[in-house]
Amino acid sequence: MASAIPPITGMLRRGLVLDLSTAFGFGTTFGYLWWYGFHLDRVRDRDTYYAKLDQERASQK
Repeated sequence: MASAIPPITGMLRRGLVLDLSTAFGFGTTFGYLWWYGFHLDRVRDRDTYYAKLDQERASQK
């Protein structure tokens, strides 16, 4: 007797590979956007602020 529902072969693996590759792709893309678009600017601003603060303190002595 043949089954009315075909067996699920390879569908789970294809879906898993698609889900993982999409997740890694989006994660990497948004990680780069955050790192180069936000983080480095904030670090540069912070370093500039503290360098200016050190210069002001050195000039007061």
